[in-house]
This record gives sequence, structure tokens and C-alpha cells, in this order.
Amino acid sequence: QVQLVESGGGLVQPGGSLRLSCLTSGFTFSNYHMNWYRQAPGKERELVAAISPTGDSTNYADSVKGRFAISKDNAKGTVYLQMHSLKPEDTAVYYCRAVNFVNIRYDYWGQGTQVTVSS
Repeated sequence: QVQLVESGGGLVQPGGSLRLSCLTSGFTFSNYHMNWYRQAPGKERELVAAISPTGDSTNYADSVKGRFAISKDNAKGTVYLQMHSLKPEDTAVYYCRAVNFVNIRYDYWGQGTQVTVSS
């Protein structure tokens, strides 16, 4: 059974940091592109960061470049999102997504974790 379980969200003050984790199981993690998305109230879900199966290539939304860093541990089947200098506009539910690099029909989502940036 495929599972993606996000954790690490919470309430943080502007300028603070959080590290999100997405623990996966049920598929061959090293064969998947891993992505972090977010969805704020009333807005569409957007891609925040992506990392290649080997971890040697990353991409970021312009709004988070220089503040967020995505990484993965293939041995642990876990992808991380380190977030620094958080802003109120980063408030959203953050989702982990796995997409197979050969067959994109294998596409899995986690349930999300809430991040709230507020003083």
C-alpha cells in the first residue's frame, strides 16, 4: 500500500523556520521525482519545490528561491522541505507528491500538513 505521510507543519512567526518531512512507503522511492506543493485558502495548488530521483537536480518556485531547500534520503524513503525566512504568504497546506520518472501514471499524493506563519 502506497503511503506518503507529511509532518513538521505548525505555527511559526514571520522570519522563522520549519522543516517538513514526507515519509513514504509502498513504492520504489528512488525511481520517483519528489515534489512539494502548497495550497492556500481560496487559491490553486502550486508547485513549491521538486527534486529528481537521484537528488542531483532541484527546482523551486520563484516565490521561495533562496529561502526553501528540498532534499531527499533515498535510504529512508523521505523527502524534506527546509523553510527559512517564512512569510505570512507562505501560510498553506503543504503536500508531498511522488511521480514515477518512467511512467507518470504512477502519481501519489500525501494528505498534507498545515503551515501557518503569523505573529
